[in-house]
Amino acid sequence: MSDANASSPSRRGPSRSRAEKATHRRLLEGMTYEVIPLKNVHDQTAFLPANSTVSVTCSPAKTIDDTLDLCATFSEDGHTTIPHLAARMVEDEAHVDRIVRRVRNQDIRKVFVIGGDADPCGPFTDAAGFLRSFLDRRPEIDVVGVGSYPEGHALIPEQALVDAQIEKQEIIAEAGLDGYMATQMCFDARKVRDWLERQRAVGVTLPCQLGVPGAVDRTKLLTISIRLGVGHSARYLRKNRTSVIRLLSPGGYNPNKLIGPLSGAADELDIVGIHCFTFNAVDTTEDWRQKSLRKLAPNGTN
Repeated sequence: MSDANASSPSRRGPSRSRAEKATHRRLLEGMTYEVIPLKNVHDQTAFLPANSTVSVTCSPAKTIDDTLDLCATFSEDGHTTIPHLAARMVEDEAHVDRIVRRVRNQDIRKVFVIGGDADPCGPFTDAAGFLRSFLDRRPEIDVVGVGSYPEGHALIPEQALVDAQIEKQEIIAEAGLDGYMATQMCFDARKVRDWLERQRAVGVTLPCQLGVPGAVDRTKLLTISIRLGVGHSARYLRKNRTSVIRLLSPGGYNPNKLIGPLSGAADELDIVGIHCFTFNAVDTTEDWRQKSLRKLAPNGTN
């Protein structure tokens, strides 16, 4: 018995390493590609793998219809689309009706509901309020995604974030739908893990998709910021100052440095996927993903 116990750590070490690499690879294989409704997004379509899942943002500089229009284009190309629906950009209850009609007509099965950065143009100021109104109309969807904040929110207290997440979780469950939460950018694996442990401890059970920036060139990132508008970029910067500085630093960052350490905790913390912020740099992001998959293959070099 003592000999077996003495040898078990050496057996578990390689096995755990293989398991973590397999999980890392699985997360990359099922990655969701977030894109922004700007002109250059059409140039990037060709770099998406066949039958990808594409999450289309709801930019304050555009409209919800622009988001749904882009979803229609990606659907025609054979991709699964997830439109972002920003509560603060919804004008009134009649607008909710129009959104529901478009979602049904386009056979969209997944949506991602956020509060949004824009000033409210109607009665909704947060995701939960819009979500209730939207789901009351039975939009014939299967899955609802919501946002989450491992490093907190510049304008919302931590307890309010937890309360809101529990409320959204309950709304989704009451509608009999599946749900998930996707994290905002965070480059510290330990912070993400600690935050997820706290979320699980207080009753947040939504599966988690890690929000991970793709392989994006600093110049392209700055160009997109300008296209989105200075005011909107400033609001984004207030919420994500640390992450933006990290992205713009010389040498950038390696997304695998976040994904890798969390792969070992994926089952424990219910991490089910990667929500990749491509910033419309699908070409370089997909190149990074393919290289990573080759390294993570059973006979790879990683």
